[in-house]
Amino acid sequence: MDTTTFTRKTLGLETVEPALTPPIGKAHTFIKKPKIGTDKSKTKKREMPEGLWTKCPTCATMLFDKELDDNLKVCMKCGHHFAIGSRERIHSLVETCTFEEMDATMSSVDVLHFKGASTYASKLESYKKNTTLKDAVITGLCKIGDQRVALGVMDFNFLGGSMGSVVGEKLTRLIERGTEKGLPVIIISTSGGARMYEGMFSLMQMAKTSAALAYHAKNHLPYISILTHPTTAGVMASYATLGDLILAEPGAMIGFAGPRVIKDTTQAELPPGFQTAEFLLDHGLIDAIVSRKEMKTQLIAYLDFFTAGKKTAAAL
Repeated sequence: MDTTTFTRKTLGLETVEPALTPPIGKAHTFIKKPKIGTDKSKTKKREMPEGLWTKCPTCATMLFDKELDDNLKVCMKCGHHFAIGSRERIHSLVETCTFEEMDATMSSVDVLHFKGASTYASKLESYKKNTTLKDAVITGLCKIGDQRVALGVMDFNFLGGSMGSVVGEKLTRLIERGTEKGLPVIIISTSGGARMYEGMFSLMQMAKTSAALAYHAKNHLPYISILTHPTTAGVMASYATLGDLILAEPGAMIGFAGPRVIKDTTQAELPPGFQTAEFLLDHGLIDAIVSRKEMKTQLIAYLDFFTAGKKTAAAL
């Protein structure tokens, strides 16, 4: 029996060509390089923590909130005036521990039972909770410098600083108290106008506050009105523009109706800077523009001027 072993050959495959790279074995280990950008922990974009920085809407500078608060919410680079709460404003103006708040518990009621997307009562409760205020104005007696005054400060954070029955009543009582005690009255306004949820009751406050100021003027007592951003509509059309001296913060929007409404009504192009404090100063509606940082110093000077005759008479 033939025991010869035959090897089957395949044409063209019996010869092994040498490899271009050496075979991978224990002696040859290749380490794969990590792909660029796959490490999420290193490439993740750093997010800006909230509550630390604020971007100025005028000059786009990033402002450290602590420094901004120390500067009375005025941009350190361009002087833009950010919105400020009523408590902060009072703290920046009055002498320490001299503010005696009046009518602190007075609160609005839904006398008309207003209903819409949400009820007036629910809005009041929401704003009271979010702002810790009872309504859109804080009033009281205090000292600015050496002069005792009756001070009212509106707050736009409460329903846009709108004037309802409580705002009108608190301001009227403040003016009457100032008249009774022979004190100058200062009202700092910021408002979107009369409060629509109270209908005619809110419009009646325009006449009531104006009448109280007329009686105050009849007693030869000064009233200083300070307009801040924004001061519009019913507030602008009543006590805000009745001051013996009318001041405004830089860049404040001041007017009765909004620019869009006026443009649509008159069908005319409005001039540049229309309804800003600077525009109104040029046209004689306000007496001076005073920066928030200089407001206390200026008020002391104005109060000294207004009460100089009274002090001279008292000295004699």
